[in-house]
Amino acid sequence: MGKWRWTWAAAMVLVTEGASADVVTDWNRVYLDTIRATGGPPCPISRAGAMLHVAIYEAVNSIDRTHEPYRTFLAAPPGASREAAAAQAAHDVLAQLYPARRVVYDAALAASLAAVAPGPARDAGVRLGRLSAEAIMAERAHDGTEEEPYYPLGGVAGQWQPTWPDYSAVPFNPGWGASTPWTMITADQFRPRGPLNKRNLTGLLHSRGYADQVNEVRALGARHSRVRTADQTAIAFFWANDVDGTYKPPGQLNEISRVVSAQRGLTVSENARMFALINLAMADAGLVAWDAKYRTGIDLWRPISAIRHADEDGNPHTAADPAWEPLNPFTPPFPSYVSGHATFAAAHAAVMADLFGDETTFTVGTDDPLYVGPPRTYRRFSDAARENALSRIYLGVHFRFDSDDGAEAGDALGHFATAEMLRPLRRASETGRRRE
Repeated sequence: MGKWRWTWAAAMVLVTEGASADVVTDWNRVYLDTIRATGGPPCPISRAGAMLHVAIYEAVNSIDRTHEPYRTFLAAPPGASREAAAAQAAHDVLAQLYPARRVVYDAALAASLAAVAPGPARDAGVRLGRLSAEAIMAERAHDGTEEEPYYPLGGVAGQWQPTWPDYSAVPFNPGWGASTPWTMITADQFRPRGPLNKRNLTGLLHSRGYADQVNEVRALGARHSRVRTADQTAIAFFWANDVDGTYKPPGQLNEISRVVSAQRGLTVSENARMFALINLAMADAGLVAWDAKYRTGIDLWRPISAIRHADEDGNPHTAADPAWEPLNPFTPPFPSYVSGHATFAAAHAAVMADLFGDETTFTVGTDDPLYVGPPRTYRRFSDAARENALSRIYLGVHFRFDSDDGAEAGDALGHFATAEMLRPLRRASETGRRRE
């Protein structure tokens, strides 16, 4: 069954990439392979994606000069090669972020440059790409993401605690929500209102709404659930991509954009802008989600803790089940509220809908090793994002308000990003630029 799944996936890759591959999608594929090889939590992955694609965009757009830059236009000699500029920018960013894989990037750069005729145009593009990579690396050199503050584990009911099976796991990126935004004005600009509009743990844990959500995920997300449908189980694993070796949630969303790019036959310039926008939005989605997880009054425990320790929550409508296990083989090591998957997915879908219209049909696969079905087809970006958010309930690792509130925040963020960033120059001159 697994072999059949990978045959489907391989076929999808060949169809979509063979139809309309270019230097931008080539380097996006290199980025996804990097994620598979290096793993790690989603926030650093989304940061790398934004750095990569902003560098590509700034290089290409400095030649085109049709849209506002992310930071500033770079000096681009007449006739400079877009392809050479994009490839060199991508190579230099990835080589600095992942130095152990430099030989891979050197080979990819050689292949990209081999497709460009030698001469002044290629040389000028190479120089421009280097400048673009240097600019974004300098821009983000001290953005706060290197900070890993100590996170004290509380002993009160409702507060996040390490979960089965690896109780020694260190919480991922507790300081990320305080890092420098990419498109937002402030890191808390799209901060959700709190689970069930509650601002403190006691009010949340004692509410009937909380009990209802605990009982929902207890039934739907259990390892051997009697109420979860076969399709809900498939949805859970299709969107998971939690384990190292997969392209993780940001990579799966980039894959959707590559499929749509192939369908639309986008140009190098169009791809440079699209991938920059989705990855900028997803980089900020990490800030939004991690701000809510660690920097509010509720660092909420995961469903497995809520269900196993329900006798400690003071709520008469919940009951403890010390042996309960989620469908997912493990629970990611950070607070539950809000769902990162939901926030990333909604931000991505909002950008794609703004660019192409929400009613867009596409078919995509997944990297998750526990998914055994064929690729899935969606007719709206918002449908895919909603399914992604719900998958976390079916997987047993999130409550419904984690998914709903993360999706709401991500949607607002994504629309904000396309309204404010990388706009056509005519529109920017009419409305005034926000970013200087």
